[in-house]
Amino acid sequence: MSLCAEVAIFKVSKQNIPEVMRVSLLIFEEINQHGQLISSYDILQSTTREDEVCWQLTWTSEQAVKQAAELWYSLPSREVLESLVGEKLYYGHFTSML
Repeated sequence: MSLCAEVAIFKVSKQNIPEVMRVSLLIFEEINQHGQLISSYDILQSTTREDEVCWQLTWTSEQAVKQAAELWYSLPSREVLESLVGEKLYYGHFTSML
């Protein structure tokens, strides 16, 4: 199985960014409590727009992405994150072409 990368870009008000970072880390932990689904992650901020935050996740497989999608609505921190995010600007999954 090959790794699967996820890019998710959110619009977040400046005052909510620290809490979004904290809750994002909780969500990554909550997902991995169901097995090692996320092998690495980063939380990035746009260099041109302070209100854009990006998740860069590396999933262990495409199946891991599907498993996490099934878990999403049962994650304890999901609602908190969704209340802090103003808008989902982009969301996609990618696999290597190499």
